[in-house]
Amino acid sequence: MTYQHLWKNGNACDLPVGKVVCIGRNYADHAKELDNPIPDEPVLFIKPTSSIVGTHEPLLLPHRFGPIHYEAELSILIGETLNCATKSDARNAVLGIGVGLDLTRREVQSELKAKQLPWELAKAFDGSCVLSDFVSAEGVDLAISHYGLDINGESRQRGDTSLMLTPIIELISHISHFFTLHPGDVILTGTPKGVGVLANSDELAISLQGETLATVSCVAK
Repeated sequence: MTYQHLWKNGNACDLPVGKVVCIGRNYADHAKELDNPIPDEPVLFIKPTSSIVGTHEPLLLPHRFGPIHYEAELSILIGETLNCATKSDARNAVLGIGVGLDLTRREVQSELKAKQLPWELAKAFDGSCVLSDFVSAEGVDLAISHYGLDINGESRQRGDTSLMLTPIIELISHISHFFTLHPGDVILTGTPKGVGVLANSDELAISLQGETLATVSCVAK
């Protein structure tokens, strides 16, 4: 199934599917759990369109990729072109919010980091970016938004944007000074502590502001 941005009400979003800009180590507790230093500025990397899948079909875990870890993150759908944007421009460009999973081949990532090599093989493989449907960002205070991931009925991650090292609007502005953002691009804003390995038959429930946004089953293949 070809991915398309969708609204929570079931309507299609009339925007192309663009790149996904991801933020590493934007929560101090997550950096500590992986024994990573807290960065002085946002750590940026990109997932291509081929990495994006939705939550309306089972989440495939290909055996050839080895163990795959989940990282739940607040996702931002960009609605306007941004280049060297001000914070005001950045806020006006936020069209929707959702929750994404930055899937990671952690063992491969560790090997790449040790060799001082790029992360693409660990972070940008096919199916590595799971995006929920979006809800309108109108009237939402991005500075105090909450989201979560439950697996098999147990709470695994809880995110609170007030705990981010770099707030969302500042992040968007910062990103736009390096990568022009276009309508349909998505930003994954960093994951809190609690990351772990996905397994066959895991049942995932993704929530935003206390309401379930998506459910999806994992299938190893």
